[in-house]
Formats: sequence, C-alpha cells, structure tokens
Amino acid sequence: MKKLFILAAAASLVATMANAQSTTVETTTGAAGATIRIEPEYRTRIKSYVIEHKIRPVETQERIIVGAKVPTDVELVPVPSDWGPSVTKYRYVYSNDRVMLVDPATRTVVHEID
Repeated sequence: MKKLFILAAAASLVATMANAQSTTVETTTGAAGATIRIEPEYRTRIKSYVIEHKIRPVETQERIIVGAKVPTDVELVPVPSDWGPSVTKYRYVYSNDRVMLVDPATRTVVHEID
C-alpha cells in the first residue's frame, strides 16, 4: 500500500510539473525584480532581425552577461518596435551570438536572448 501511495504521489508531481510549463520565456532580473516576458513569436522575430540585418557582434575584453554592466565604449542600440511591447524600453547589444537587452539608465544587461 505504501509503494502505491508513493507511486501515485510521484505521478501527480510529474503531471503538475508538465502543466506548469509554458511557452513564454520569462526572466526576473534587476534590483527591482522586474520581469521580462518575451513571447515565442517575438523571440523568432528578434533572431530573424539579427540574421537579416547582419548585425555585427560587439567585441569586448570582458564577456557581456546578464547582471553585468556594458562598457561605456559599447554603443547601445534602440530595440525595434516589432520586437514586442515588453522590450521597447530597453536597448540591445549583440554579443557571443546572443542579443542582450540592456537597461539604458544603468547600462546593466537585464535579459539574454539566445
């Protein structure tokens, strides 16, 4: 009976985890804990934009990662409006085959799109 209960509990947990998955990618970053949601359709547009416009990656001595500040000599590019309403207030940098969303006020990377 105990084994049956454990098996049922495990099956319930797996079902709950499967239902909790979402196609929306969400990241929580920044001092205020702001959440950035980027729908799959916009992620596809962003990746296509980089390829179609042949965006050149920036080269820096230090790797640009989420939470790091972008050096002042790196130009922050305005985010195109068709990337989605949740990201238009940010700027971006293309580095290491990833689009990095940057808070222009602090120059801090808040989200990575790979």
